[in-house]
Amino acid sequence: MCPHTPACPDATAQDREAARTLVSHPDQGWSLLCNGIVIFEDTGELLPSGDTIAPHRPTDLSFQQPAFHQPVIFTPEPPAAQGSQAPAA
Repeated sequence: MCPHTPACPDATAQDREAARTLVSHPDQGWSLLCNGIVIFEDTGELLPSGDTIAPHRPTDLSFQQPAFHQPVIFTPEPPAAQGSQAPAA
């Protein structure tokens, strides 16, 4: 039973990863959430029922076409003519 206000989402809810962290072990790569879910560094999850959810990082998505990248070309300005400098004060 969650003591937080507002209550953390249930382990079966769509937003289950929004529950508060009770125990964190970044050195081991996992955290225990208030709703009983063990969430792993690679975004995989172990639900209280024993079911698992595979890692689901946005970087795991495959794209059929790479993003278009337009190179930026830097063109320096030509040096100023010697006669156009302001006189020294």
